[in-house]
Amino acid sequence: MNRHSSGPGSCPASGFFDGAAALDACHRETLRMLEELSALVTRLEAVGADARARSMAAAIHAHFSVAVREHHEDEERHVFPQLEASGDAEARQAVALLRQDHSWLDVDWGELSPIIDAVARGQAWYESGMLREGVEIFSTLSRDHIALEEYLIYPQVLANLDAQARASMDAEMAARRLAHSMRASRRHRTG
Repeated sequence: MNRHSSGPGSCPASGFFDGAAALDACHRETLRMLEELSALVTRLEAVGADARARSMAAAIHAHFSVAVREHHEDEERHVFPQLEASGDAEARQAVALLRQDHSWLDVDWGELSPIIDAVARGQAWYESGMLREGVEIFSTLSRDHIALEEYLIYPQVLANLDAQARASMDAEMAARRLAHSMRASRRHRTG
């Protein structure tokens, strides 16, 4: 998509929420976090779960457990239905593949998540070789998934979204993020 984005927060300076920029920002941050995940494995193999590794693991865990799940929901609600309704057989086939990717990514992250969370908490019960292999599989699928979305799916959807559909997407995504943020803030204050 490579649209203008004001950064990981995805809210342009003008104050309105830009859903397309949020989708793009999440891809950029996911690619960065995949590099960080690889660096974490290397660090764990070299020095173990030191303070830096724990900090890296906490940030990685938060991104893939919260931001990526929200991003996939955005796509399931706003991107994929547009293409499924388009009548384009290639696009419908790509959406089927991307939906399957979402399932596989959830399974792969489900296996990595407890390990990364444990590292963030200073625990070291993982097996290094299995962790590296899991990270490589997860990273490859994530990168391939992003590439397909950015080069085939997003351009087609964004070119065909009318202003009303775009405004509806932006509003729904912003409202869901606000609700999530408020729930997280309440949990943090009471927890």
